[in-house]
Amino acid sequence: PVSLWKLGCGIPLAVHKAVLYLSCKRSLEMISFILMVNKQGQTRLSSYYEWISMAERTALESEIIRKCLSRSELQCSFLEYRGYKVIYRRYASLFFIIGTKPDIVGEENSENELGMLELIHALVETMDRWAGSICELDIMYQLEQVHFLLDEMIMNGYVVDTNKNNILKPLDLMERESHKAEGMFR
Repeated sequence: PVSLWKLGCGIPLAVHKAVLYLSCKRSLEMISFILMVNKQGQTRLSSYYEWISMAERTALESEIIRKCLSRSELQCSFLEYRGYKVIYRRYASLFFIIGTKPDIVGEENSENELGMLELIHALVETMDRWAGSICELDIMYQLEQVHFLLDEMIMNGYVVDTNKNNILKPLDLMERESHKAEGMFR
């Protein structure tokens, strides 16, 4: 079998893959949650990638939203709260908030804040391409598509794709198929 095949150094391929996976996994930081919030502090979208009880979620959300909204534009877009590294950015009337936590308990959160800001920017650009100019109403009335778009970019708390064309292709296919289905029933 393939798993018993040995590399040139004599290590079985399965062992080599496991070590490579664990070493890569150790260096990755997980995104714990993503929030999209309006200027009044109302959550328009929330996506959690780790289990948090509902009571804890509402308390965490309200505290983080309050902290982000109360900061001035002259302050940096990073803060630490309850072990989370919170990165946020405001686009028009929406705040995009990402919370990260280290995978291994007790370790320092070494997430790259500028990388997370770039992820927020890529998300907003992708949503702009999809909906024209993204606004709060697009998120409210097309929540399922926004979640789908977000799932194409981030899976289980890890960034899987940032290419706008790759992210939007499945959404375009779903929209095209829904138009075909609508035409069948007329």
